Amino acid sequence: MQVSNKWYSPNIDRAVIKQLSKRSDAPGWWHMIPYFTILIALGVACTYTYGTWWFLLAYFAYCTLWGGSDAIWHECGHRTAFKSRRINDFFYYIASYMDNFEPIRWRWSHTLHHSYTGATDPHDFESDHQIFAKPSLFGFLLMFVPGSAFLTLHKSLYVEIIQHALGVKTKVMMEAIPERERWKCKAVSQIFCAIWAWILILSAIGGTWLPILLLLVPKFFATLNIVWGITQHWGLPENVKDHRLSTRSVKLNPIFSFIYWKMEYHIEHHMFPMVPSYNLPKLHEHIKHELPKTQTLWEAYKEIIPAVIKKYKDPSYSIRQQVPAQA
Repeated sequence: MQVSNKWYSPNIDRAVIKQLSKRSDAPGWWHMIPYFTILIALGVACTYTYGTWWFLLAYFAYCTLWGGSDAIWHECGHRTAFKSRRINDFFYYIASYMDNFEPIRWRWSHTLHHSYTGATDPHDFESDHQIFAKPSLFGFLLMFVPGSAFLTLHKSLYVEIIQHALGVKTKVMMEAIPERERWKCKAVSQIFCAIWAWILILSAIGGTWLPILLLLVPKFFATLNIVWGITQHWGLPENVKDHRLSTRSVKLNPIFSFIYWKMEYHIEHHMFPMVPSYNLPKLHEHIKHELPKTQTLWEAYKEIIPAVIKKYKDPSYSIRQQVPAQA
């Protein structure tokens, strides 16, 4: 039996939502220009410091900012970063590569994620590493160690992309992607694999790891992105029709909020996914009286870590967020 799509909706004037949902190219460029300028500058710093201890500092900063591609992928995937559909799609494909997300697969699975957040039927594939995850405390903490993702490379999205490139019909392809779109998924996966091969060949010819480090594996070291991303849904219940219960909003400092592109307002985003991220703080002010308390990262992890321990022993356990009584 499928989960109903009738979600809890906050009391807010339609005219306000219409105004907040208006898109503009300017805020998108205000994010993209400094983001990619700083990323390229850090890449140059990595090149010049390669072989020294300074490289570690430069590379950590580079990978942290590279991890911000997840926010770009997300916002452009919703086509809310820019007014122009073409500009949205251009940056969506770039960010998808940076994030190891095959763009066709993830556009459809993300649509499913919003329609059925945390649902088991139909299956919300994006909740596999959040709501449905049941790791040990050691496995959970290991995720925050830079480079630890190499230990589970066999379960990574690299493998899924290679499978799709080879024509393997995975569970996510068959259940999330319409049949008419599957050839695109295969084709783009093949392009991604060709880019990876080119990077490996370039590194081999040049006798340096730099192309691999700068263009192939930065996501494996983007630890801070995991710190923010985990808070979205981790430990929260499945199969509930209230985003206030299945999603979490947190407070971030201005630098982290820039990299994450306001996605810390995640309950607000799930309630109104067509509101651009740069308008989410305004949306929050209109509906905050109906939402759970917005937590700091520290407060979020104070409930997430105990939940990891409890959920490992009892898979049915979940955190119950407190919502205002008047809501």
